[in-house]
Amino acid sequence: MDTITQEQFQAFAGVEGWRFAADAVRAQFRTGDFATGARLFTAIADLAEAANHHPDVEVTYPSVRVTLTSHDAGGVTGKDAALAAAISQAAGDLGIEMEDAAGR
Repeated sequence: MDTITQEQFQAFAGVEGWRFAADAVRAQFRTGDFATGARLFTAIADLAEAANHHPDVEVTYPSVRVTLTSHDAGGVTGKDAALAAAISQAAGDLGIEMEDAAGR
């Protein structure tokens, strides 16, 4: 699978707010408490298993941080964009907002 550029990534629906780096995309979701973070993690785990594409996820008391990259391609691919959109949808379904780049 070929890597994609930031512009190509941002053209995918549902990835608004994800931050693009050279080899990964990242987002942080404001959960407010650990139990809500655990619910989001469970949703992410289910999506990742279904896609056979596994992100790095950090669950802390007030938030969940997600990093996506396609290690086999050496960067960001369409698989990352698709999973990012699905994670954003799952967070929205749980009433969880993405933090902006300033961490709010």
